[in-house]
Amino acid sequence: MGPPPRKRQVAAGKKVKQTQLTTPAEHKRVVRMAESITVSDLAREMGIKGNEVVKRLWGLGMMGININQSIDQDTASLIANEFGWAIESKAFREQELLDATEEVDAPEDLVPRAPVVTIMGHVDHGKTSLLDSIRKAKVAEGEAGGITQHIGAYKVHSDKGDVTFLDTPGHEAFTLMRARGAKMTDIVVLVVAADDGPMPQTIEAINHAKAAEVPLVVAVNKIDKPGADPAKIRQKMMEYGLVPEELGGETIYVDVSAKTKQGIDKLLEMLALQTELLELKANPNKAGRGHIVEARLDRNRGPISSVLVESGTLRVGDLVVAGGFSGKVRAMMDDNGKPVQLAGPSTPVEILGIDGVPEAGDTFNVVTDDKLAKQIVEHRRDARRSREAAASAPRGVSLENILDKIREGEVKEVKIVLKADVQGSAQALSAALSKLSTPTVGVNVITSGVGGITESDVTLAKASSAIVIGFNVRPAGKSQGLAEQEGVDIKLYQVIYDAIDDVKKAMVGMLAPVEREK
Repeated sequence: MGPPPRKRQVAAGKKVKQTQLTTPAEHKRVVRMAESITVSDLAREMGIKGNEVVKRLWGLGMMGININQSIDQDTASLIANEFGWAIESKAFREQELLDATEEVDAPEDLVPRAPVVTIMGHVDHGKTSLLDSIRKAKVAEGEAGGITQHIGAYKVHSDKGDVTFLDTPGHEAFTLMRARGAKMTDIVVLVVAADDGPMPQTIEAINHAKAAEVPLVVAVNKIDKPGADPAKIRQKMMEYGLVPEELGGETIYVDVSAKTKQGIDKLLEMLALQTELLELKANPNKAGRGHIVEARLDRNRGPISSVLVESGTLRVGDLVVAGGFSGKVRAMMDDNGKPVQLAGPSTPVEILGIDGVPEAGDTFNVVTDDKLAKQIVEHRRDARRSREAAASAPRGVSLENILDKIREGEVKEVKIVLKADVQGSAQALSAALSKLSTPTVGVNVITSGVGGITESDVTLAKASSAIVIGFNVRPAGKSQGLAEQEGVDIKLYQVIYDAIDDVKKAMVGMLAPVEREK
């Protein structure tokens, strides 16, 4: 054995140096985070044990949360403050970047622009025929089921001034598209048949216009028909708060006939009058921005988007970001299909060059920097993936819901893979089908897209035990053969009511029979 260890002698008067616990200076006590952060990462950044942070979250009433789950900025801020830390956002601020690229309008740069008018009303009340007689072109002929399946945008030139019309479908299944149409609208023309009166869709349209705080002009159509009674229509419309000007109200009523073109000039005159009151102005001398009215996939030309320029000027060659897609404008066509080089405020055009099919209602912006366009698109795609992952994440059985699940038995649902010719129809049909869900039978549109029915759609339907619904599209390539081989049901429709009726029947078929003892 060696000698015993020597004890260190502490000289008299000297103090033993103790280890000090240091806390970061105030300006350093900051956690930088994106839109969300996991509990464990937040704890590590603050140098605190993970279970301490979880305890605080539980104290805030977030009982089900664990150390691996993500929390948003607001929650992270609350927790960080309790430990004397601050949260700094390093999230991608898309709107700030877009606003930075947009010039502020000087009053002298603003020039009057044409009004954007949405035509709304009940199916069969003559919306498209009215627009048709205004445009002096044949839009209404050859439409399946007599409904406009896509939102169209048209610029009409008249001696009363230019007007841009958005033509939205009238069936309630297209409420979604119609609401979207009203958001980019300055004036709503509500078409009511003089021989019929207000219908559920008419009332829906009134509600949309009121919600969007848009002035309403009522066009009483079909006054040439026997049995037409415009005075009675005004009486009925007053029940919904639309009091005519001649009776001391604020609503303009115009009697028109799409067939005989009677009252069309008066309608355009009233729209010009309303436009003067609204004082609509825009600056054409800056980068263009606006909304996607419609988008579709063309077999020969690729993705085509109908856009409505709302401010600035859109030019061929501009770099555009629309929804989760971007691209250079290769070509532009006006509403008559003629090529144009530029489009100013309140002008609808079709553009080629965006690398995908954006959704109806998406904003489009002209950006100067390719890098910024890529950043914005990547950020939007990531955000969408996160939303979809959250929506499709399997929800486990908890103590709160296990009893309900036992009582309900196995949940039954009709699963659908939906394909349509344009994005607006796909979204609207998806919303209409989802609304058919009842407490006993659910309707689940597992995916909806644009274009022909492909083999991957059939494979997905097979894996999910779903049916494939095609709206104005056909099976492409070998998908029909694969569907027959795999026993996947493909249903094709051209009229939206038929699709909804068939799904209703499928739901009734899935309901368990009610047993009665006699």
